[in-house]
Parts: sequence; C-alpha cells; structure tokens
Amino acid sequence: MKFLTRDISSPNCSLVFSLLLAGVVSSDVLAENSERRVFQPEDIHQIKSVGDISLSSDGEWIVYSVGTTNVEKDQYSSDLFMVSWNGSTRIQITHSEGNGESNPRFSPDGKYLAFIAARSDGSSEDSDDPKGKSQVWLLNRSGGEARRLTEMPGGVSGFEWSPDSKRLVVVSRDAEDIGNDEKHSTDKEAAEEKGESHDTPKPIVVDRYAFKRDGRDWLGHRRYQRLYVFDLATREAALLTPGPYDSTQPAWGPDSDIIAFTSKRQGDPDRHDNTDIYVVAAEEGADTRQVTIWEGPDRNPVFSPDGSKIAYLRDGPPKYAGYDPAQLAVIPVEGGKPFLPTSELDRAMSSPQWSRDGERLYFLLTDDRTRSIVSLPAAGGPLQVMYPTGHPGVVSSYRVSENGIVAVASFGQSPREIYRAGDGVALSDHNKELRESIEWATVEGFDSVSSDGVAVGSILLKPPGYRDGESYPTIAYVHGGPVGQDGYEFDSISQILAAQGYIVVNPNYRGSNGRGREFSRAIYADWGNLEIKDIHAVIDNLVAVGVADPEKLGIGGWSYGGINTNYAIATDTRFKAATSGAAISNMIAGYGTDQYIRQYENELGLPWDSLDTYLRISYPFLHADRIKTPTLFLCGEKDFNVPLINSEQMYQALRSLNVPTKLVIYPGENHWFSKPSYIQDYLERMIDWYGQYLAAD
Repeated sequence: MKFLTRDISSPNCSLVFSLLLAGVVSSDVLAENSERRVFQPEDIHQIKSVGDISLSSDGEWIVYSVGTTNVEKDQYSSDLFMVSWNGSTRIQITHSEGNGESNPRFSPDGKYLAFIAARSDGSSEDSDDPKGKSQVWLLNRSGGEARRLTEMPGGVSGFEWSPDSKRLVVVSRDAEDIGNDEKHSTDKEAAEEKGESHDTPKPIVVDRYAFKRDGRDWLGHRRYQRLYVFDLATREAALLTPGPYDSTQPAWGPDSDIIAFTSKRQGDPDRHDNTDIYVVAAEEGADTRQVTIWEGPDRNPVFSPDGSKIAYLRDGPPKYAGYDPAQLAVIPVEGGKPFLPTSELDRAMSSPQWSRDGERLYFLLTDDRTRSIVSLPAAGGPLQVMYPTGHPGVVSSYRVSENGIVAVASFGQSPREIYRAGDGVALSDHNKELRESIEWATVEGFDSVSSDGVAVGSILLKPPGYRDGESYPTIAYVHGGPVGQDGYEFDSISQILAAQGYIVVNPNYRGSNGRGREFSRAIYADWGNLEIKDIHAVIDNLVAVGVADPEKLGIGGWSYGGINTNYAIATDTRFKAATSGAAISNMIAGYGTDQYIRQYENELGLPWDSLDTYLRISYPFLHADRIKTPTLFLCGEKDFNVPLINSEQMYQALRSLNVPTKLVIYPGENHWFSKPSYIQDYLERMIDWYGQYLAAD
C-alpha cells in the first residue's frame, strides 16, 4: 500500500553498553578510533535539520530554517538563519521556544522577510484565538522585531509574495466545518447552556466516503483549504477561492495580477486524485479558469518569467495513482495541449523552476539511489546534471538566483546542509561538530539480481572497524512507501544500527521509484510477492559474497517497510529477529479502518467482489503459523495511516503461537512521532531486540 514514509530522526543510548558487553561492537573498533566514538541513539538529538530555503532577489543572501530537538521539553523547534552567497557571514535571526519558524520568504524588493510561526502574545486564553495559530510574521530587514501580519481564523499553512511585494497569497483552512448544521460550541459551553455540570464529549459524526486522516483524526464535514490575497497596506484578506474545494500550491504571475493554483473540482473529491491547475485574477470575486484537463493529478504550477506559460508536474493515469513517476509539463496560460519536454525520460521529477530568462527549466530528478538538480532547454533538448556532479547524493530542495543555484542536500555520512551548486561549497555546517565526533559506517551501493533476473539496487552500510573477509550479523532495514527509495544520503536509523556492529542493507525492492514506472507498477494489486523475492535475493547475495552471516539475519522497517517485514518472516524462517513498525497484514481489517479506502477499492476491488485478492495478500496474518521469527511490533496509539489494530492482530497471533513477541504502543502518537523521547525509545528498543537475538555467541 502507499504508506508514505520518511526518515525518523531523533532518539538515546543506554542499551549500547549492554551490546558492547554482548560483543556486537568489537573492542577493536573503539581502540582503532579512540579519537572518535560510535553513533549512539542519544546522538540523534544532536542532528540539525536544515531546510526551507529562500533567496534574496539579488541572490546575495539565503534564508533557511534549522530544526533542533529540545530534550528537556521533549519537543522539536526551528529557527531561521541567513547566510551570504560567498559564505563569509552567517546570522541567526530568530531564537524561538516551542514550534519555531518555518517557510521563510524574502520579499522581492528585498525589504522584508516573512515566515510562518505560531506565537501567542498571551492576550487570550482561547484556544480558538487566531493569534495563537500559525500565522505569517514579518521582519523588516532594516531592523526591529518581527510582527504578526495575518490573523486568519484557520491559521496559515503556506504563502507567497506577489512580485511587486505589496501582497501575499495565503493558504488557510476554514476554521469551522462547512455544511455542518450542528451547533458549533465546545463541550463545556454546550453543557453550561443546558445547565449541566458534566462536559461529556459530543458524539463524532461522519458522513464522508473518506472519513479518516492521520494527524487530523476523524473527518466529518469539510474544512476546505482556501486562497486569500492579503494586502500589506490595509492588512485585509480577500477570499479568492470560495466553494466546496481545496485550493493549494499558489504561484503568482510575474505582473502580480494573476495566481495559478492546484484544486480538485470534479465530483466527490474523496473519490479521486484528479487535481488540475487553475488560474484566477488576484481580486475578490474573480472568476476561476481551469487550465489543465489531464485525468490524473496536475500539480506544482510555476509561471514562466514572461507569464505566457506554466510549468507543472503531471502524474500518471488514475489506475496507477502513486506508482507512476511524475513528469514535467508546460502549458500555455490560456490552456491547450501541454508540452512534455521529458516524455522519453522514465524517472520521477519534482520541484520545477524556470531560469531567470525563461530559456531553461530546472527540476529534481530521482534516479537509482540519487536525486539531482537537472536542467534542459525550455523548448526541449539534452539534460544537464547541475548538482551533485562529483559524487552521488540526494537533493531535497533548491533555488535558482542571479548568482546561481543553492541546494539543500545530504550525503551518506552527512546530514542535510546548504551547498552552492556551481562549486559544491557548503554554505552551512550546522552538523559539523557531530560529523567530526563520530566514526560513521561506510555507505556504498550494492547491486543484486532477483530470482527472475531483475536488477535490484541497495544501499549497504558497513560498521566502523569493518574487516574484509569476515561475515557479520546483518539487518535488512526496509524503506516504506512503497514508492520511495533509499539513496546515497544520511540515514540516521541505518547508521544507528550499523554502529552496533551490524551490516545494514536497504533494498530498493520492486515498487520503489528510481527505476521507472514498470519497476514501480510491478507490485500493483500484488503486494508481498515480487518485493519479498527482491529482499531475499539481496540477502542471498550478501551471504554468497561472505559479508552476511546466514545464521544471524534480521529484518525491520516502518510503514510499508514493516509490511514487507511481516511478509518476509511469513515467507522464510531465515530471520532470527524482526522489528515491524506501523504495519498491516490483514487487508480485510484495513478496509474502512485506515485512510486508504480509495486505494483499496481502485487497486484491489471491493472485498465482497475480490475476496481472493484480499486473502492472498493477507498471508502473514492468515498463515501466521509459518512465522518462527521473534518479532517486536510498534505503533502509535492514534495512527490513522496504519492503525494500531494491525499491529495488535499480528502481536496476538504470535503470542497465541508462542513465538517470542512484544507490542509497544506510543500514547497519542500518529503515524509519524512528534515526541523526540518516543523516537529515542523506538531506536533503543529496536537495538535491544536485535541484540537479544543477533548478538555474538
């Protein structure tokens, strides 16, 4: 299933010592590298998350966010920094407690810096007060304190400056449900009005086809995301997109008179993924005009510098929603037939941008274990890789300026930092102290061939002190998605595991991206088949070349990585330990209880019509008696992506079968954890579990 994944970055130590005693980490490793130490779970809190870049119009300054962990308060925060193009000056411009600042944007005239933050001024204790929600704040670059600019009742999730720097287009969700005829009042207010002393919660009422969403919980009636134009002089917001639609991803035309955006406006939006590009004049009451008519998703519009064209991303057809790679497209602003300059390139693309003169297009290209900045002539032509060019890496975002390109990128032993694309010079070094204090696992590519001849690329981490000719306890840590991939980038979880003395391999099984649409489509309606053959083939290859100890194999993963873990241990008893995070094995139980109802019905069919399919891909639960691997199950209590019931079922099955197992539930957490202490706990428990069953005799 398309259970999207991301790196879990932030966890502690304590169990490392017990593993050292158990012999998983050789004492020779510590002796040989006494000036450095191995990566411990608590070190994950030291990782600084660099991102959210914006460039000044003259290209001389880059503003960006840096995420940090406050261990004492058990929360994440972020602050804003600026660095000069030549790298000589770096300034921290905010010092926040709490959630911090995000989405920094220079005004085109260079006078201001705007950003999103949720800062309460203490004037109200009302949780619905817009002043305490995420709003746009403004800093005058000539000096002074930041001031709150917007007070949108539903808060602000995104914004963009108009080219003339006089207005913002703001994305804000409705503060209350639309179409809900029930009285809007708090439980306490309702009780007081009725003269009651209790504040029993009101019933949850749902009436939608898709009624669950991770992080938003139950979806009853709708609160739409809308676009507003906010005037800096009058401080008034004008609604641009009324009606029962979500409208997102706004982009200004170069003359500050028109806005392109993404919206889903055909039929019941719960039942399809068909977003299109629309344009609207930047004034209240203006008519909206549809630009694209592709039956699948169109998204991420960006105007050409002369305003005549819009570049955007076009996803695959509805049948293969989520599997097919996005393609670059260009369409006249009046609409018409789109031009696909990369139609022959069977790889995923993202983040389209124009050159300043409109002669070239830039985008991020996902290829085998890499993501690079690529450009080509706007009229079509040969591709040119802009960055990285020296050694493989993964770019997460970039910006094009008068001076050149800046990128946020990560490499195998280096968390994300900011680099100049032309010469590769690092403009930030927030993780330098951590990088230089740790003896990192090596990161390299590892290629295998599956049982049916298909090539499978993996990332292989060898522990500090690795010695050629020896076989090691080995863990396959499997990525989620499934349409994602592990690449030549910093992976905190795999580094943590390798630091314990394990070989760690990240297989990019069929279903992953980076190898084209057929590679991704291969698992369509056939989960737990080809991807498991690929994972086993990678393990077979590592054993054959003498790297992996066949008697000490482990496997694990989160989301679809956890699903693959369940499939793998039900297929073969070779694994001596497994950790399965937020996974599902009984697809019938998943139908209607998670957020993927559209995928179930479109890809698998209705259970009563396609029962054989549901039973076939539910074999880890329905044939749990085949599982002999000691397995640790973990999940967030309020996960609506892959709900807790799925981990509970597998735990109960193994417990009933007397297979060693344990279930860990993280209170209040969704699919992705918000508490640093829980991520630390997850890593420590995983290390302890593997250490119990894979440690040296």
